[in-house]
Parts: sequence; structure tokens; C-alpha cells
Amino acid sequence: MIRCEIRGENIEVTDAIRSHIEEKVGKLERYFNDVPNTHAHVNIKTYNNSQGKVEITIPMKGLTLRAEERHDDLYAAVDLIVDKLERQIRKHKTKINRKFREKDPETELELFRAVENDNGDSPEQSDDGIEIVRTKEFTLKPMDSEEAVLQMNMLGHDFFVFNDRETEGTSIVYRRRDGKYAVIETN
Repeated sequence: MIRCEIRGENIEVTDAIRSHIEEKVGKLERYFNDVPNTHAHVNIKTYNNSQGKVEITIPMKGLTLRAEERHDDLYAAVDLIVDKLERQIRKHKTKINRKFREKDPETELELFRAVENDNGDSPEQSDDGIEIVRTKEFTLKPMDSEEAVLQMNMLGHDFFVFNDRETEGTSIVYRRRDGKYAVIETN
């Protein structure tokens, strides 16, 4: 059973909201063989313009599912997020099954159950594969995060990879949806 840990910011999590989230997230269990200690971390935020944002993160062994949605109706946002998570699961399942078939055609993936769509097709048949169309190589220069943001803006990109001068590790700066910048640091 997937247990939901629900946290609300600027909103009281009512029993109705809680039961709707638990019901919808619980439907994801059908994709997995064994989910004994799986937790879904659900954050609900509301803003002054009455729009809400729902984020659901489900960390699992070898896979982290995450989706977020902004909507005026929190119930609709939860429905949209569960649809996104189902698509993520199907894509991941397709990718893994393809790798297993290439290595050993007899191997079955034990993490996922075979789930049939209403039309009888298995879900992995409906998703397109991921195709890498270009590969770039470049040398990472040591710099600080502010210089990396300037480089990113100069190139017109939404992210930039660099060697962090302070941590001596590889880091990534990126532009967030709200127009601000963030840094991802690696270990």
C-alpha cells in the first residue's frame, strides 16, 4: 500500500482532500508487484489568487516519481498529477523492458505488473521511445554559480553545467519557472 504523507501550506487538509488524494494515488499500486514501504509525499499550496499547486513525490528503490500541477481546483490538479505519474511509469517500464529484451528476451521485469488498457493493448506499446538526436562534448571550466548564470544567459540556454570553483564538483544552474535561478550540486 502506498501511504500518503500530506502537507498543506496556506490550506487546511480536510478529510475530503485527504481521501481523494489517497484514493487516486492508491490506484498507482496496480503498476507494481510489491510496494510495502512506499510513501507518497504530497505538498499542497494555495496562493493569494486562489490558485493551488499540488506536488507529489514517490521515492522508490531505483525510481523516483514526481509531478506537480497548478490549478484552480485542487481535486482536478490531483487527477492531472496521477495521469502524469502513470505516463512516467509507463515510459520507465517501456525503457526497462526494452533493455531487458535486448539483453535476454526471456527476462521479465519483476518491479512492474503487466497492466492492460481498456482496449487490450499493454501500456508500453502506446508510448514512443526516447531518441537522442544530438550529443555535445565540452570542457567544464571552473567558475562560481554567478558566472555560470551569466554564461547561461549569454548562450540563451535554460541550464548550464560547470565545475564549481568552491566545491570542486560538477554543478548545474538553471532558470526556474518563476524566472529565478537555482543550483544543483553533485557529490
